[in-house]
Amino acid sequence: MQPHYNRVRHAKRAHYDREAIHAVLDAGLVAHVGFIAEGRPMVMPMVYGRIGDVVYLHGSSKTRAITLGKAAALCLTVTLVDALVLARSGFNHSMNYRSVVLHGRGRCVTDASESLAALTAITDHALPGRTAELRAATAQEIKATGVIALEVEAASAKSRGGPPGDDSEDIAAGGWAGLLPLAMVAGAPVPDIHTATENVHPASLAAARRRLAT
Repeated sequence: MQPHYNRVRHAKRAHYDREAIHAVLDAGLVAHVGFIAEGRPMVMPMVYGRIGDVVYLHGSSKTRAITLGKAAALCLTVTLVDALVLARSGFNHSMNYRSVVLHGRGRCVTDASESLAALTAITDHALPGRTAELRAATAQEIKATGVIALEVEAASAKSRGGPPGDDSEDIAAGGWAGLLPLAMVAGAPVPDIHTATENVHPASLAAARRRLAT
């Protein structure tokens, strides 16, 4: 099924095209996944990976999010905050951000090759090229890892950018207004005690730091 790219309520902050939605998904690290469990709404933070229009989630095959996500209606959101917007009135304060909301139904991935491709996408989403630096996953590890495919049925994106929108009388009254930029920054890698001091950092670490710097 081809996803439907919805228009959202505030049209001036909306993006409707697939590329804009994919760009936010590719830049994010954590998704919040909502579903109904035991008659209550539940929201879980989860890492994810994307292959085309399909978003993959993973966890222990016995976790609630995986067991209840099978065939369930799911809502997935990713939000990136780029700056705090400081205006001359509390009313006009805001945030510069990019966000997406996806709706679809979870599908339990049972095919071994699709599971492996999904787990590769999830690992390499955060650390580009990391899978190639690792030993191959064992059959037992793949079996113990539940994978849910969210095949997107509807998607929408919103964003805000630029300076505060102060009223003319507030501008005339003076005071400081502007932006406080925010960013997720990767620190220097910290090897564990079993890593030999002569070992060089793997390429995936440099790729991850470049990813966060963009």
